[in-house]
Amino acid sequence: MSEVARLPRREAESQDERSLPGWVYHDPEYFRVEMARLIRPTWQIVCHANDLPNAGDWRTLELLGESVLVIRGADGVVRAFANVCRHRGSRLVDGEAGCAKRLTCPYHAWTYAADGRLVGVPQREDYPGLDPARLGLLPVELEEWHGFLFVRLESGGPGIGVMMAPYEGEVAPYRLEALEAIGRITLRPRDVNWKNVADNYSDGLHISVAHPGLTRLFGGDYGIHAGEHVDRMSGDLVEQPSANLSERAYQAFLPPENRRWLYYKLWPNVALDIYPDQVDFMHFVPVGPTETLIREISYALPDARREMKAARYLNWRINRRVNEEDTALIRRVQQGMASSFYAPGPLGKSEVCLRSFARKLRRLIPETRLEARPPPGWSGLPAA
Repeated sequence: MSEVARLPRREAESQDERSLPGWVYHDPEYFRVEMARLIRPTWQIVCHANDLPNAGDWRTLELLGESVLVIRGADGVVRAFANVCRHRGSRLVDGEAGCAKRLTCPYHAWTYAADGRLVGVPQREDYPGLDPARLGLLPVELEEWHGFLFVRLESGGPGIGVMMAPYEGEVAPYRLEALEAIGRITLRPRDVNWKNVADNYSDGLHISVAHPGLTRLFGGDYGIHAGEHVDRMSGDLVEQPSANLSERAYQAFLPPENRRWLYYKLWPNVALDIYPDQVDFMHFVPVGPTETLIREISYALPDARREMKAARYLNWRINRRVNEEDTALIRRVQQGMASSFYAPGPLGKSEVCLRSFARKLRRLIPETRLEARPPPGWSGLPAA
């Protein structure tokens, strides 16, 4: 057992009162450990099932050097596979999306059905004893939750349905299964550690300080709750018209029966934003110790009314400004985390989501409890 795992109970509990040490936001070795122990075994969002309406429609997800292919078969079933030919390892498809009733490797033309079966091998006589049934595409674990498709590189932990079970009654009226994409997935690179993005998403204290637009819309009524697997944030739009033109128009266009903004952050790096007018997902994809790619797309129920189109456009305008404000914030924090003067600061009683996140990470990777970076090689993992 690691020495850091033997901390007295009182000292371990005291750490729950403090934020994470700065070195875990930029250390390459810690990043490799996180990817192995945390990201590979957890669910990562790909798209919505309605993005794959026809047999052969596919999407890819690039994650930790792996490429995952999600494709709808001729039988209507959506499956996930490693985007790797079983012959010589060539990638089968390029790009983010496409349609192919059969997947033919561009290297040697080995061909696979959309359900992963190997169905074609040129010069078959060169391979005596070859068993096609043993050389189908390698499956990747996939789960569909209310239409959204999630994959994970390694099994471990609960399914998405179990994680989101406490909120089933709350999300049911939004008919998530019927959502259709608005536009394409947007990729937003950020020069920060992925945890910095995740921390900011679940931080409620900065709303009144750094987001004047959200403060006008919510009037300070912004609630946060840390669940076992999901953080939940919410705010009800106030009736007082905003002084900002876009915000005031947005308030006017929303239906009176639903004026709540709901946010769910699924452990550890997937977020669902549920608005009265649309639903977004944000995926904080770790790329490197100080590099994150945010995948983002909006979905909505079919509704051709001009008022709803206007509300969605105004939602975009409002949240574009919020994203700009958040980008500036997380960059400032990332810079501070790299300072030799930084030490873990206190977490307030209301910062329940940050406390929960830090506690889970310290439990999963005990070295996270160390304020200073341990000597190189502490993880036992090979150098990158």
